[in-house]
Amino acid sequence: METYLLDWANLLLRWAHVVTAIAWIGSSFYFVFLDSSLLPPRDPELKRKGVDGELWAVHGGGFYNPQKYLVAPKTLPEHLHWFYWESYSTWLTGFGLFTVLYLFQAGSFLVDRTRLDWATGAAVAAALAFLAVFWVVYDLICRTLGRRTGGDRLVGAAIAVVVVFAAWLACQLFAGRAAFLLVGAMMATAMSANVFFWIIPGQRTVIAQMKAGQPVDPVHGQRAKQRSVHNTYFTLPVLVAMLSNHYGWLTQGTHNWLVLVVLMAAGAAIRQFFVARHKAKLKGVQPPWGYAAAGVVLIVALIVWLAPAPRAPQAADAAPVTLAQVQAVVEQRCVICHNAQLQQKNVALHTPELLRQHAQAVYQQAVVLKAMPLNNATGISDDERALLARWYEGGAR
Repeated sequence: METYLLDWANLLLRWAHVVTAIAWIGSSFYFVFLDSSLLPPRDPELKRKGVDGELWAVHGGGFYNPQKYLVAPKTLPEHLHWFYWESYSTWLTGFGLFTVLYLFQAGSFLVDRTRLDWATGAAVAAALAFLAVFWVVYDLICRTLGRRTGGDRLVGAAIAVVVVFAAWLACQLFAGRAAFLLVGAMMATAMSANVFFWIIPGQRTVIAQMKAGQPVDPVHGQRAKQRSVHNTYFTLPVLVAMLSNHYGWLTQGTHNWLVLVVLMAAGAAIRQFFVARHKAKLKGVQPPWGYAAAGVVLIVALIVWLAPAPRAPQAADAAPVTLAQVQAVVEQRCVICHNAQLQQKNVALHTPELLRQHAQAVYQQAVVLKAMPLNNATGISDDERALLARWYEGGAR
């Protein structure tokens, strides 16, 4: 019953997390597009009101004319929409999901005994430290280097170094699947912390100054803009780190940290293309395809690098696979978590009938995705995976 309830918590939290993440990322992408697409207003009345840029758009059968005030409007509007619950809800549901799946079941999902045999309590503490320490280091980098000449480039380079080191360290300490997700989670934590500690407080300060009749200090908007830009570049690297959870062949390699770094770099390059593309379109120049090409090249290089070596045909390959052979593998590698007493994901494999019933799931998880056994804790070999593949492809008899 406990496993069953955890599965429901996993599903509902994952569902809520995806929904809120779509809302947050969607609004973030929209405002990046908006900022890069605004034109100076031609209407003298708009200039008099302090409008710095405007955009005409059509969507859903209607016309829209969003306008941006460089610092703040002269008078505070009665109804003002805030964008922050999308961020907070995404982080809260994501942390809840991380707690249910990884922290609550640290011995199975967080710790890989073949990589580092340590206490689950210590692993949980280290995982939480990743989230907190990255935010502190990232914020310190922004506060110090960001004020110097060429600060944006210095901050970007320093953050990249920290992320690479964190990816390497996480892959030394934790199971590959958990390490990938943890690196994405620490960056997502920084994104939400940017909203909580910088973007929203800066906006509240501007509003308080307007209500008090004081001059609005533009520095608050500048700081919020800096952190918002960082968030948009973090987005695709975070998403690929989260999605990697479903692909064991991606997270279990010897140099898995480098795989993660290259994937995140590709995501950042592709995001840069889309950000710059909006500005290029506004100026009437060619989009900067070089960024997109760089991201694609990195992905193609990974595809080539991770391609499995050709397997030499063996005499046994031509012989039909018997159920007894498959059972021998499954009993040694899978039944420890899928038996009459413990049925992870409601899958039991301890009888021939159950094995045939779940043949497709075994093929998908153990052969195609290589996600099971989890962290390859039971040491299944490539030859054994190939045996399962031949059995399933031959009709799972």
